[in-house]
Amino acid sequence: MHKSVFIDTLKGKPHSRPPVWYMRQAGRVLPSYLELKKNHSFWEMMQTPELAAKVTLLPVNDLGVDAAILFSDILVIPYAMGMGLEFTDNGPVFEDPLRTVECPPDKLNPQPEKLEFVYRVIDEIINTRPRDVPLIGFCGGPLTVLCYMIQGIGSNSMFPDAINFFYKNKSLTIKLVDAITELSAEYMLGQIEHGIDAFQLFETHAGLVPSELYAEIFMRSVSRLGKLAKEKGVPFIFFPKGLGTGLAALRPEDCDFVGIDWQVSIQYARKIVNQEIGLQGNLDPRLLFADKKVIEAVLQKFVDFGSSETKWIFNLGHGFIPETPFENARFITDWIKNANWNRD
Repeated sequence: MHKSVFIDTLKGKPHSRPPVWYMRQAGRVLPSYLELKKNHSFWEMMQTPELAAKVTLLPVNDLGVDAAILFSDILVIPYAMGMGLEFTDNGPVFEDPLRTVECPPDKLNPQPEKLEFVYRVIDEIINTRPRDVPLIGFCGGPLTVLCYMIQGIGSNSMFPDAINFFYKNKSLTIKLVDAITELSAEYMLGQIEHGIDAFQLFETHAGLVPSELYAEIFMRSVSRLGKLAKEKGVPFIFFPKGLGTGLAALRPEDCDFVGIDWQVSIQYARKIVNQEIGLQGNLDPRLLFADKKVIEAVLQKFVDFGSSETKWIFNLGHGFIPETPFENARFITDWIKNANWNRD
């Protein structure tokens, strides 16, 4: 890996500007991806190394971002745990969600070999990427993955049956979290072995439960994954969307950087998050539908923060929204890379 502003920032080395990449950058916003999507299903693109590698690297060329993130999905973990999974136009659907099963742990049959296609994708990316472009690997956080496994569909983002399950069956929930964590740890280590440069844990639905309940049931899983990544020398980013004031409880041993969603200001996050933990985020993705002058006025406010905060990666507070104007995404990337950050 040649010099990278992204990796250097993760490791605490200051640069003249913050690095920039986006969640959900490999898809949705890119005209080149939408063209590929006309001839290939999501599942096909994800499982075909040449296609997945191409999609992974599209944002590097099309948007000019400082890092690529693996083109995959957080639900490969339940898929590899024996749950029948189909990706439809309305989102992922499980054949038998755990809420319909009498004894949920008995339904699970971990088959790590089902994840081999992801490692082949990583190999292809490593072989075809520009030498100075780092690759981010990832998996879903324990709460988010379990929500999908219990509820069975992703169209109801509040996951009512899953949340009720957590409260009614706390000991069983912990047992399921442990099973998810075991395979997620193996999956993360496999990605590291195949050459990823950083790892992000996507806890997209952390805000569905009180931060105290998250800490009680799910945080142990996050800490274990963070510790394993650190032992391998791979920077670990934790993105707990909606965690709010629970961010204050994070410890440096839990993660190297934490992703901040758009509901918390980056300045407030810096005040409450342990100073040893770097920040990532947190532009509201809906802002990209505004006029460029409006966007620029908001970006300018980040300069005051970024001029003094070098342990910061610019990103969105969540992923790109469908139909986001590509030209605005490119505009933001160029603006971040060319602004005067007053870091002399």
